[in-house]
Amino acid sequence: MEVKAQARFVRVTPFKARRIVDLIRGLHVEEARRVLQFTPRAAALPVRKVLDSAIANAEHNFQLPADNLFVARAFVDEGPTLKRHRPRALGRAYRVNKRTSHITVIVDSREAS
Repeated sequence: MEVKAQARFVRVTPFKARRIVDLIRGLHVEEARRVLQFTPRAAALPVRKVLDSAIANAEHNFQLPADNLFVARAFVDEGPTLKRHRPRALGRAYRVNKRTSHITVIVDSREAS
């Protein structure tokens, strides 16, 4: 049985978050937690929170033991971009794009698949 957790409008660029999500795809949940704990990237924290939420959803809502769970699918979609302006020389303004992400992690039990 697949169980999903999602974090929307996370203030990290999708490009950087996808690098982290690629590390945990297909791993057992305990191994994925370990990988995220020791990954020195800022995007690892929100991805770990989504993973923990997916595990909690599986345990609480569907009574699945965490020992049998693995990361079936994990992906990052692009959210809306916040457009800001930065002053530059000679009265000009440059645009600064502050990108957001939608992070989704789907865990599955090995017995069901």
